[in-house]
Amino acid sequence: MSVAAKDVMSLRQKTGLGMMDCKEALIATDGDMTAAEEWIRQKRKGKMDTRTERATGEGRIGVLIDGNRAAMIEIKTETDFTAKNEDFVAMVDAISKLAIESPAGDIAVTDDMQKLVDDIRIKTGENAQYSRGQKLEGGCYGNYVHHDGKRACLLQVDGEADADTLKGICQHIVFHDPAAIGPDDVSAETLDKIRSEALAEAKDTGKNDDIAGKMVEGKVRKFLEENTLIKQKYVLDETKTVEEMLPSGVNITKFIRYTLGE
Repeated sequence: MSVAAKDVMSLRQKTGLGMMDCKEALIATDGDMTAAEEWIRQKRKGKMDTRTERATGEGRIGVLIDGNRAAMIEIKTETDFTAKNEDFVAMVDAISKLAIESPAGDIAVTDDMQKLVDDIRIKTGENAQYSRGQKLEGGCYGNYVHHDGKRACLLQVDGEADADTLKGICQHIVFHDPAAIGPDDVSAETLDKIRSEALAEAKDTGKNDDIAGKMVEGKVRKFLEENTLIKQKYVLDETKTVEEMLPSGVNITKFIRYTLGE
C-alpha cells in the first residue's frame, strides 16, 4: 500500500526515526499511526535490548517538589550529547512526575517510566537506563540541581524556611558532601574508630594521658565540624555554620545527595 508523505513526516517527528523506517512502519500497520508507533517501539526496542552492555557514564538527575512530597531520580545514558538533548531532559521531567506518585522510599521503575526510557533509546540509538530514585513525604523541601544535571540535592526540613535559604543549603551539601546531619547522627562505631586512631597517634608521639585525652577529643570535634552538615562552615558565608543559617525552630530531617553514577 502507499502512505501519505504527511503521515510519514508526522511519524518521523514523533519518533525521531528516518523517513524510510517510518514509511515501513505505516505500511506494516495499514497506515494506522498509533499502531505504527507501537510497531516501531517493539521492533527497535528488540534491537536496543541487545545493547544494554554499553556503558552509561552520562545522564541526568531530576528533582520534583509537589507540596509536602518530593522525588529525586537519576536516568543514565551513554553520551553527554544525548543527556543534554531536549528530548532527554523532557523525558527526565516526565519520569519525575510519575515518580512522585510512587510510595515513599526507593522508587522502583514502572512500566510507564520504562516506556519513556525506551522511547529515548529508540530515538537516540543509545543505551539509556532508569538508575535510581527516592520519594519523600511530609515537611518542607528545598532542592538544587547543578547546571549540568550531574549533581543534585533534595532537602527535607521540619518547619517553614524560604526557598533561597533551602537552596543555599542544598548547594552546600552538593559541594561539601556531609556524612550526616548532626553529631547525634554519626554512629558510635565511627566515633570509636576516630578516638582509637587518635589515641594511638598520641601514644606513639609520647604524649601523657592528659594531653592524649585532649588530642582525642580535639580530633573528634574536628571530625564533627568538618563532616556533619549543621556544624560545617556554610559554603556561601564561611563566617557562619549551616546551623546558623536555619531559621529559628527549623530542623533538617533528611537530605539526599546524588552524584551521577555514584
